[in-house]
Amino acid sequence: MSFEAVMPPYNASDPNASFVGASCLDFLLIELVPMAYRITNEVDAAAQEENVPPTQSESEQSQQQQRTNRTSLVSGSAGAGTGMGTGKMDEDEERDAVFYRLETLGYRVGQGLVERFSRDRPRFNDTLDVIKFLCKDLWTLLFRKQVDNLKTNHRGVYVLTDNAFRPFSRMSTETGGQAVLRAQPFLWFPCGVVRGALAAMGIEATVQAETSELPGAVFQIKTIPAKAP
Repeated sequence: MSFEAVMPPYNASDPNASFVGASCLDFLLIELVPMAYRITNEVDAAAQEENVPPTQSESEQSQQQQRTNRTSLVSGSAGAGTGMGTGKMDEDEERDAVFYRLETLGYRVGQGLVERFSRDRPRFNDTLDVIKFLCKDLWTLLFRKQVDNLKTNHRGVYVLTDNAFRPFSRMSTETGGQAVLRAQPFLWFPCGVVRGALAAMGIEATVQAETSELPGAVFQIKTIPAKAP
């Protein structure tokens, strides 16, 4: 296992040695959410440009505008004669698209982490052993600490509580209730990581996370029973 910190003796000048700054993941998580929103809007804008009708001449534009104005006067509704909306996604659509992008990225990362760091471990006996591995080993690898609390109803639901979730530790809080709301998208990538890690260990599950007070975070895992053959 490679969860332990690198211990001396090691040679930093060794050309075959690979070292990564411990803050790299922190910086990545900070930039992931703004990047996902930016990419989502760029993709949407490109899709809208593809749907724009061919450019009209000035005379055609003038005639169309006159027809639109006349139709608007008759219907009492501005722009009713065009029959075309802007097509720009609303906030819910944007949020769903960003969630899908971040959660999918996290899913692949979670799969890769488990493939790399659990290959030398003996096979897990049951689902609870997998969850404990997630709470201790994998959480330490990602966030440099273990989960603070684990609860289960022994019917496939597990609640993981991290009282000092590392991605939130560098966030500045603001007055009012906006800080918690703005922090929510930063949980989507870790949710994907957890779901991907579980999938790599043979457990299908849904993962949700929320925060009611920074820097704490609560993850809820609901396992999906395997379908009978």
